[in-house]
Amino acid sequence: MFTGIIVELGTVVSMDRKVADARLAISAGSLSKDAEIGDSVSINGVCLTIVDIKKDVLAFDVSAETLGSTNLGGLRPGDRANLEPSLRADGKLGGHFVTGHVDAVGRIKEKSPVGDAFRIVIDSPGQLTGLLVDKGSVAVDGISLTVVEVSGDSFSVMIIPHTAKVTTIGLKRVGDSVNLEADIIGKYVARLVKGSSASSSGGDGRLLKSLQQAGFMREG
Repeated sequence: MFTGIIVELGTVVSMDRKVADARLAISAGSLSKDAEIGDSVSINGVCLTIVDIKKDVLAFDVSAETLGSTNLGGLRPGDRANLEPSLRADGKLGGHFVTGHVDAVGRIKEKSPVGDAFRIVIDSPGQLTGLLVDKGSVAVDGISLTVVEVSGDSFSVMIIPHTAKVTTIGLKRVGDSVNLEADIIGKYVARLVKGSSASSSGGDGRLLKSLQQAGFMREG
């Protein structure tokens, strides 16, 4: 479990592709000081396990499934990566609960300055935008962000200067891919509603309508 608060901007040392999977090595800076083999680390929003440590370089095995369902397969030596260690039981929850299991890969549609900040519009699959709500939370490449507006199969976020400086989002350009994970609370609500929608005339139907009116989900 993670919080979406990036603690280190790492640098990819190597991505050694094998027949199906790969070995990813990242220079992790200060994050490597307390790292141990077996620890979980979020790499651009993907939960991976440390399998080797050499000084400040952490190595991870990346499965074929992960390479196919996230943007990690596109990493090259020299690329920067968002790093976050797993949440400690006594740690601070500065963002929101992030599992490190990517729901979909989106693509940056627009990136425009608004004062010192940036407004970014991200195209994403409909099944994911259906789980998002205005002012709700979403993880973009592992970064906990607030959804400004959901429109069709896209949504927008605002990036303050600090976030642009300490994460990869400041380096992203229009057309670049990003790993997306919807708020886990929204997933549970969607699951509940899906199981309740069949009895739309009863109490479950009233629950569905109430959730829609409260803005926890969109109609349709």
